[in-house]
Amino acid sequence: MITTSPFGLASEGWQRELAEAWRSPAALLEHLGLSGHPIARQVADDPGFPLRVPDYFVGLMRHGDPADPLLAQVLSRAVEAVPADGFTADPVGDGAASLAPGLLQKYRGRALLITTGACAVHCRYCFRRHFPYQTDAARGDWADVAEQLRSLDVAELILSGGDPLTLADSRLHRLIDQVDRGAGLRRLRIHTRLPVVLPSRITRALLAPFSRLSMRCVWVIHANHPNEVTPELGEAAARLRDSGGTVLNQAVLLKSVNDDADTLETLSEALFGVGVLPYYLHLLDPVAGAAHFDVPVGRARGLLRELRARLPGYLVPRLVQEVAGADAKRPIDVA
Repeated sequence: MITTSPFGLASEGWQRELAEAWRSPAALLEHLGLSGHPIARQVADDPGFPLRVPDYFVGLMRHGDPADPLLAQVLSRAVEAVPADGFTADPVGDGAASLAPGLLQKYRGRALLITTGACAVHCRYCFRRHFPYQTDAARGDWADVAEQLRSLDVAELILSGGDPLTLADSRLHRLIDQVDRGAGLRRLRIHTRLPVVLPSRITRALLAPFSRLSMRCVWVIHANHPNEVTPELGEAAARLRDSGGTVLNQAVLLKSVNDDADTLETLSEALFGVGVLPYYLHLLDPVAGAAHFDVPVGRARGLLRELRARLPGYLVPRLVQEVAGADAKRPIDVA
């Protein structure tokens, strides 16, 4: 493990955990008892999108199991360099939706702010793995963002990234204060993987200002497999709710990770058990480097039909696909 990171010098707690994230595929496989397994010959790290995963999340992986579903999501492999038809660097049309550095609008009444390029974990299927963060992420004074939002006349701001919770408390608090006072918003939605991969980030100090906002806050977390739903995640979700937030989950349907009805059923039950409502199940965004995770739409429909037969409606996530240029997420008909 390393002791430096793009997040700067770590001080304590969650920042130290970020700084000490695993960065070497070979070291990770050795730690998991897999250095002598054929999987080690499939590894090829991408310097533009290198392996990064917190030790907490590694601790949830099964030792000696090359098919572990959590390992599959983060281990960089040579297959990512193989071109695949239809898999591109900007699969969801972020570039065309850009209004200003970091500010996107794809759908009526909503805007999205790319707050940072930093993440606690590099998921290999990430649809923004090729995003030009150095030029197109938000920069400058957050007051500028509030002014831009007023001119758009939107009701909801979505904080995305990267992961907005990698921002220091002080910087994130300044952002939400500026948009709460000056943008005329009704809702703030925050998309984050940190409650799942680094639940220590969800501190009372982080959340204190959220309970005082005039906007309603919605937290959308990202768990793909029931092994990610732990007591620690439950505690983090409880803190999010206690701050006045609604907590939803969106997952991505991934080959060899969660593409079976038993896993998806258990995921929904586990999430609800810790107070998180299943929200979306996304078809894979066709981003270059992730074709090996693709699940055919016909199989996805079949899985959702099985879930409907097994679960009450409120535990069945909506199967959707994001299509560049569309005016909303596209629901996938499973009738």
